Amino acid sequence: MFPRLKERRLCSGSDVYSVTKNKNQRSCTVASVKGVDSVDSTLLSESYSSDVVDGKVGTQGVTSRGISVPKVMIPSLPSEAKGDAVAVIDSCLWEWKPKLNVHYEKSGCQNVNSAPILFLPGFGVGSFHYEKQLKDLGRDNRIWALDFIGQGKSLPCEDPTSRSKRLDESVGDGNNVLWGLGDEAEPWAKELVYSIDLWREQVRYFIEEVIKEPVYIVGNSLGGYVALYFAAYYPQLVKGVTLLNATPFWGFLPNPVRSPRLSRLFPWAGTFPLPSNIRKLTELVWQKISAPESIAEVLKQVYADHTTKVDKVFSSILEVTEHPAAAASLASIMFAPQGQLNFKEALTGCRMNNVPVCLIYGKEDPWVTPIWGLQVKRQVPEAPYYQISPAGHCPHDEVPEIVNFLLRGWIKNVESDSSVALPLLDYPESVEYDVVKELEFVRQGVKKSAKVQFYGSMTSQWERLGMFLKSRFQNGVYSP
Repeated sequence: MFPRLKERRLCSGSDVYSVTKNKNQRSCTVASVKGVDSVDSTLLSESYSSDVVDGKVGTQGVTSRGISVPKVMIPSLPSEAKGDAVAVIDSCLWEWKPKLNVHYEKSGCQNVNSAPILFLPGFGVGSFHYEKQLKDLGRDNRIWALDFIGQGKSLPCEDPTSRSKRLDESVGDGNNVLWGLGDEAEPWAKELVYSIDLWREQVRYFIEEVIKEPVYIVGNSLGGYVALYFAAYYPQLVKGVTLLNATPFWGFLPNPVRSPRLSRLFPWAGTFPLPSNIRKLTELVWQKISAPESIAEVLKQVYADHTTKVDKVFSSILEVTEHPAAAASLASIMFAPQGQLNFKEALTGCRMNNVPVCLIYGKEDPWVTPIWGLQVKRQVPEAPYYQISPAGHCPHDEVPEIVNFLLRGWIKNVESDSSVALPLLDYPESVEYDVVKELEFVRQGVKKSAKVQFYGSMTSQWERLGMFLKSRFQNGVYSP
């Protein structure tokens, strides 16, 4: 697919991706370059202290707007290079259905009396996106991170279709043919479609058969929607849900159970085999979006701090695109029907069943902007809402120090029936009021910081809307 030994250099923030293209493989290296897209970094690292503390308030800080906010020191990430204790990550496979092995990673299994936590990934990534949580939180808790069927390393181990007549039309050289573009579905893939309902059931059986007890579920982007959707159906298996910039919608085609008549207008809804017109479209689109430069551009969009090291994430995504089932799996995902519950209904279901919800959102997310988080807070006013700035669509990877600190504190609050105050609050009663603090931590020997705003239950939506609009208009100029 690529000219031999042709090299491109791709700039994304302060990282330069050097991509060497060979005929049958792609590889990349990332080199740090100073002075490229200079950003005032207040984020990331790989150095954590061994114990988590609540932090202590230091001197008063002054922001660029002249507003004084307290500074709070929080732990760093553990550093293996410095000899810090980190949780060991185990990579595992679980056979859920024939030909469908679920890949997951786990850590901290020795912490038998701790709260279990399950992480669900966003679209296009997998359990590898939670490495910083597995290594850090796994020191105190039992942690699992799951790859959804059809994504990450949970792609099928065999072609879901037979290709007797399609081999000559498939992309590849005969030894590396794209799967799923055949004429007929294999028996095990007759009803297979990578939908949100499939992922809901995948999470259910994973908890029942692998974890074997109710868990706290944490989901980023698509994973946040699935976490909420699952909790609305199976609240008995969920101790609490944390949303990390959860996408508020998923799916384009109508659900056959919810809208049976409307769904009949769409004869194909993500099943195998792909129709002929979809096959051709998939082949064309896949060549574009699986290109290394396209992946680099997406990462540049979703990370607010371009100095964040994303080389491992970049390489892991690139590796997934090399799987022969990846292209057709993407088509199935994009044409799969919507879930039986929309985001708002799933949120209502969680509230009716008294499932605790926590909101942790990156303010500079270009996709799930702050207004979506505020809408969730409006529907569930008792849910703690933390807004981090600067942070984009993946706060758990950009500012893992802060996200891990907030997760630990929120779980302690839930486990203690609110007798322990929420993170950044001095007293349990402070939950009614807004709080803004600057969290500081050390990363690779450099002190970093980010502002975290906690929205209390007493603040009106009009006040929040005013604060949101004010943050968007600085000196009379709109800041997107």
